Amino acid sequence: MRAAPTILHLDMDAFFAAAEQASKPSLRGKPVVVGGLGPRGVVATASYEARRFGVHSAMPMGQARRLAPNAAYLVPRFAFYRSISDQVMELLRRLSPLVEPLSLDEAFVDLEAGGVADDGASARAAGERLRVAILATTGLTGSVGLAGSKMIAKIASEEAKPDGLVLIEPGTERELLGPRSVRILPGVGPATGEHLRRAGITTVSDLAEAGEDELVRLLGRAHGASLHRMAQGYDDRPVVAERDAKSVSVEDTFDVDLHDRVRIRIEVERLAERCVGRLRSSGHSGRTIVLKVRRYDFSTLTRSETLRGPTDDPVVVREAAGRLLEAVDTTGGVRLLGVGVSGLADYTQEDLFAQAEASERPADEAAPAGSDEPEEAPDAATEAAERVWAPGHDVRHAVYGAGWVQGSGVGRVTVRFEEPWSGPGRVRTFAVDDPELEPSEPLPLVRGDAAA
Repeated sequence: MRAAPTILHLDMDAFFAAAEQASKPSLRGKPVVVGGLGPRGVVATASYEARRFGVHSAMPMGQARRLAPNAAYLVPRFAFYRSISDQVMELLRRLSPLVEPLSLDEAFVDLEAGGVADDGASARAAGERLRVAILATTGLTGSVGLAGSKMIAKIASEEAKPDGLVLIEPGTERELLGPRSVRILPGVGPATGEHLRRAGITTVSDLAEAGEDELVRLLGRAHGASLHRMAQGYDDRPVVAERDAKSVSVEDTFDVDLHDRVRIRIEVERLAERCVGRLRSSGHSGRTIVLKVRRYDFSTLTRSETLRGPTDDPVVVREAAGRLLEAVDTTGGVRLLGVGVSGLADYTQEDLFAQAEASERPADEAAPAGSDEPEEAPDAATEAAERVWAPGHDVRHAVYGAGWVQGSGVGRVTVRFEEPWSGPGRVRTFAVDDPELEPSEPLPLVRGDAAA
């Protein structure tokens, strides 16, 4: 615990939904829900306008649609959100070398380590400067909490939402926490909260009064002792600078359970290709290939294979994932598949077996997906027919310029043409194979970025 509130917690406000509203003038001030739109989709983020209807993160999308039928429902644009997150994290690193990202939109910062704050006044000034810089750089707002510990700083940022700053002076933690629900503490989820409720413990002051021995009896040595300390406001966890990723993975949940073994194999190969793409973009290779299969009954199986050395070869990863799949019983159906690579390294050791197999393949044999051999390009009609116009995603028309997809179906796609710095734009409808309509990269939220 610190004597000065020099630990900062930043939490961007309704990040995904706010980014969509900022990029789409017609959605500002209206309920927006971002998430998977299929039958099994869940809400990733809801705008504050949508939250007034009871929509919240992790809610099934079907339930969200019943609560807010007139909201805009959009497919996530993670590459876009990541680009904004990179800008925010860069601003944080200007404050301190000790920045601990928790997600794309949330991080702790040790202001003392950066030499920008040593008391309440300087910490508040640093926090306010940060909020101004984030708005100027990204066009979005973030809420800031300042305290002498990570736990209290996170609680402070939650109180600051939306678009605010709350500073909690060290020494006032117990008074602050006492009347709050036990769920406010890290590590107290629904199951632990219910277990404590049955024991008559519902507030943080109840936890503190119960004593360490009673909490250890209820929750076990490590968890009980940790919660007792937190209930008294103690949290000495340091801010830890971002560590290198330990693994890279991708996964997909399917709207309808997959039963066909060939289709399952094709999906695993596709995921392996995507995983290698992420692996290469991060500048890594890996030794251990991991396959994740969630079956129809929600049971989840994980299988792994460790190679002789690290690789970023799509053929090697795809074939290893295929071998792992052979050992998994998919009878009854599969609802989720995932492929990952762990044991990361910043170098690649060529796989001799894969090289030998490639050299022995007859010249007229079809090259595997992801190889360097040329393939016949699909004709324009096939390529257009395969295009998917996801709601919320960016497009550009040869005549009307930049826009975004409002919806598509029965061979038509509806586009609203507007830019982040324009007013609400006009809506037009096209055939899905209109040659003048193409997918596009997102526009920057702040117009000055376009010139840069």
